[in-house]
Amino acid sequence: MTSAKIALNILLSLSSSDFLSQLGGIYEKSPWVIENFYDENLSPDHVDASTIQATKERITNIRILFDEIKKYVKQAEREKQLELLKSHPDLCLKLDPSSETDQEKLAASVTDAEAGADGVVEEITPESRHEQRRANLSTLTADERAKFRELNNSYKSKFLFPFILAVRNASKYTVLSALEGRVNSSLEDEIACALSQVDKIAWMRLLDKVDHPEGSDGHGGFLTCHVLDTANGTPAVGMRIDLYRYEDVESEKEPGVRTQQRVLIKSFVTDSDGRLGGPALKGREFREGMYEWAFYIGDYFARYSLSRLSGTPFLDVVPLRFGLDDPTEHYHVPLLASPWSYSTYRGS
Repeated sequence: MTSAKIALNILLSLSSSDFLSQLGGIYEKSPWVIENFYDENLSPDHVDASTIQATKERITNIRILFDEIKKYVKQAEREKQLELLKSHPDLCLKLDPSSETDQEKLAASVTDAEAGADGVVEEITPESRHEQRRANLSTLTADERAKFRELNNSYKSKFLFPFILAVRNASKYTVLSALEGRVNSSLEDEIACALSQVDKIAWMRLLDKVDHPEGSDGHGGFLTCHVLDTANGTPAVGMRIDLYRYEDVESEKEPGVRTQQRVLIKSFVTDSDGRLGGPALKGREFREGMYEWAFYIGDYFARYSLSRLSGTPFLDVVPLRFGLDDPTEHYHVPLLASPWSYSTYRGS
């Protein structure tokens, strides 16, 4: 699934067939979404040159592009929306394991409810297969698979479309929790939720395919931090902070199983205002994914009254794991800390 991305400005200058080839798969088996967007905004056969030029000038980053594309799903007739939902594969139950032995085991375990009318397991697109494997849904135990199957069949019987969740950065436990909660939703609420998940899947796929415009340094987003010492009512000056990124890699011990490797990318010491002196990440280095701050608050509070600290600090290194989903936005991820507590929030 790794391929070179196309610059946004070049994408917007492609022919209809090339544009569809690039983006037609972001909505599962539903190229009509991209076709409708292209025809109404970029097609010389359907709109005039001034409309095409206005589109290119208006769409300056990947978020604007996606917001305009997803409108065609929101504005579609209900029948077309349901067709889109039904185009998605069942999570877990139809994921082909990597080995031939495992494929044989899966084939033997497929029930009539999981197979089509002809008894053939539904084909999964490369995008869906990649996303499901990143969540390690192929590692379900026998008990977990049985529970997923029971809940999934109840869900399909109630709503008549498969359970959909943007699973790329979720674990199998996240998927199961979401399924348990959503199976009790009303039909209207669940259609809205499922369509929202479809948009999230399309957004992640778009990020895999489209790069920032040529000549620009990234998509425009950046990451900042600010640490406040709530015990003393001041900025936390001189606190050491490490920033890690979680890289998706294949497990050395379990071939075919994805794992996340924690990689140190930068280290900082807070300034006189408790900040980093500028963005921690910006430009090309600001990428979507999972990150972690490591705040060394034990070292920081050691400089103050020893009466506040025990021989073994209650809080030593505070890890804060967070996700960056939109490379066009400003993410401010601060920390408010004392020797005994801490809190954070998504700021701007």
